[in-house]
Amino acid sequence: MWFLVTLKKADGAHDVRKIEADSRFAVYELAKKEDATVLALEEVHGTRGFLDFFDRIELTSGISATDRILFAKNLAAMLRAGLPLARALSVLARQTPNAYLKRIITELGKGVGEGSAFHSALAAHPKVFSRLFIAMVRAGEESGGLAGALTVVAQQMENAHRLAKKVRGAMIYPAIILCTIVIIAALMLVYVVPTLSDTFASLHVQLPLATRIIVGISGFLTGNALLAGIVFVALVLGGVWVFRSERGITIVLRVGLRIPVIGDIIRETYSARAARSMASLLSSGVDMLSAISIAKEVVGARVFSDTLASAEVLVKKGEPLSAAFAAHTKLYPPLFSEMIMVGEETGGVAPMLQQVAEYYEGSVEEKTKDLSTIIEPVLMLIIGAAVGVFAIAMIMPIYSITAEL
Repeated sequence: MWFLVTLKKADGAHDVRKIEADSRFAVYELAKKEDATVLALEEVHGTRGFLDFFDRIELTSGISATDRILFAKNLAAMLRAGLPLARALSVLARQTPNAYLKRIITELGKGVGEGSAFHSALAAHPKVFSRLFIAMVRAGEESGGLAGALTVVAQQMENAHRLAKKVRGAMIYPAIILCTIVIIAALMLVYVVPTLSDTFASLHVQLPLATRIIVGISGFLTGNALLAGIVFVALVLGGVWVFRSERGITIVLRVGLRIPVIGDIIRETYSARAARSMASLLSSGVDMLSAISIAKEVVGARVFSDTLASAEVLVKKGEPLSAAFAAHTKLYPPLFSEMIMVGEETGGVAPMLQQVAEYYEGSVEEKTKDLSTIIEPVLMLIIGAAVGVFAIAMIMPIYSITAEL
């Protein structure tokens, strides 16, 4: 099982991470070995993955990505205008319409008013503020540029949210069409086919294979409505499990990576996510190893985060960051590692990563437009094929009867 843990290290620094362990006691033992104190511990059900990339509203907290973006932007603007942090938080708490976020901001203001560092106050709410957000704020506090750090993290979240909306928008149309096809097919099988099957049965003719299959499915649905409902619910729950479990997400991503256009979109969206996360952290003064570790959690899906884990190990050994990505060009395109290599040679890794993120975000935006153009004729072919099979299966027996007459 997985736990979201907030640790206080021996030097007083706070670290928020996701730890896999057999029990809560195992987490405390691990913290003890690292000479750290557990400040907060929460069991995580499910994993971050494909659905999380679409930046859904978190049902556990009720705070959307838009709420977080506005919080960071407004707080940065107030700090830039000269308001003290505690005063700015007080103003935001009164302005926000989200009751849960209002309570969180009030707690943040109370913590800051009592002398706590802002990043420490944020770390007490790991379900609301990501490790990336906390790390950026901490870097801003230490450098004296908190407003700038909040502006950067707001921009990072906004770009990720915009990219998610583009991909989600491209998927809505085919999803609606496919759901409509399924509903119409079910209605035809339940209400239309039984009438025709009774007619065929009264004529005592040998039905074609396609007709027998359709009549058989119709008979099952009408004669076993409860069982059919159970099967449908099981399929829905199975789909939910697939998109929430780490193994399911891995399977979906690996299959998606093999599909033309879809594979490129998946590959480039995760590349943009990793690049922007590391660029934001490095430009705010976070060290390389911490930036990789945090980006690994931001990326989420193990298919892609494993590469960042490998990069973390290699960098610890003194190897260049580009080496890890150069060894995984099927996940991160060659341009990704080549741009990092140029940055390492010129001493500007963060600007290069920023350029990589912008390039892939633009590429994904164009590909989602192309995807809509490609999907429409494909859906028409699927609909045409389904209607054709059904029509032929129902008409063929009639032609057989006419021929016999």
